[in-house]
Amino acid sequence: MNIKIIAVGKLKEKYTKDAIDEFKKRLGAYCSLSLVEIPAQEIKDENLNEKYKETEGQKILAAIKPDSYVITLEILGKSLSSEEFAQKIKTLSQEGHNEVVFVIGGANGLSKAVSERANFKLSFSKMTFTHQLIRIFLYEQIYRAFKIINNEAYHR
Repeated sequence: MNIKIIAVGKLKEKYTKDAIDEFKKRLGAYCSLSLVEIPAQEIKDENLNEKYKETEGQKILAAIKPDSYVITLEILGKSLSSEEFAQKIKTLSQEGHNEVVFVIGGANGLSKAVSERANFKLSFSKMTFTHQLIRIFLYEQIYRAFKIINNEAYHR
């Protein structure tokens, strides 16, 4: 399975890069994984948040193939347990989806167009987290999903 993660902004802290590098290494045994980083719009005027989202959204949509299955990370998305998330990944694979794209928006969130493009909207929590932490959570949960799918031990 090909998994693409599209994320707005760059990782800044070394610990986030190290954590993601570790999960990328582990995931190599299970899937092909790629990352597309979309430059975050510099927020110069809070009144222009929608414009910033639209600009980021156009770049996100340009990085998605028409036949990709898109999962956006949204606070109002559906919450899944790790087992349910693993089942979702397994089902997508069984249905023949060649590429699954996860989208993490920027500080302003996702544009309406990106949200509407989603085949599934996923929420990790009703809490707000930094986009760097959400990236770590996403990589870890994808890894955990493959461990569950393959009936392999992983801490609970």
